[in-house]
Amino acid sequence: MKQLTFFTLLVMIIRLTANAQEFVSPSLPVATGKSPGVKVKLLDSAGQTKTYVLVFSPGDEVRSGLTEFAQKYDVKSAHYTAIGDVFSAKVGFFDYERKMFKVIPIDTSEVTSFIGNIAIFNGKPVAHTHVSLAVKDGSVKGGHLLELFVGPTLEVFVTVEPTTLYKKLDTRYDAGVIDPYLEK
Repeated sequence: MKQLTFFTLLVMIIRLTANAQEFVSPSLPVATGKSPGVKVKLLDSAGQTKTYVLVFSPGDEVRSGLTEFAQKYDVKSAHYTAIGDVFSAKVGFFDYERKMFKVIPIDTSEVTSFIGNIAIFNGKPVAHTHVSLAVKDGSVKGGHLLELFVGPTLEVFVTVEPTTLYKKLDTRYDAGVIDPYLEK
């Protein structure tokens, strides 16, 4: 009897663990230092607007690299797009009740859409990216980018604007959102 109870309990724990879903905060800070292979080149400097290309190497983590780029180049407002290949990624779908992102893991895939912006939140530049990724059967998954490790390459084209944009905390969602009228 004890063995049957133990076995039943073990099966229940395994099922609960397998069905457990990971959630993360929308304002979780990004760790830097995970993109040692990224290369940056200034493509154009027309007036106060600048355009850069960031070419990520295999194994680089993109959110980390975008954050480091923004810090190093003093980016206070920008937008970007990218194309490339992904070794692994995690995207999030916002759960309004929990005020958190439901984590969706994605294996090897192709970037079909990658768009985002950089603004200042709590005194630091924050990259906010949405991505769509095509997996091997051609279906597409996507959402808010939480983590992306590059396959062969990811090429990001960044346009840096001269006017600083600031984010403020929207307490309804516990998330930072751009307020175009906010000054520091």
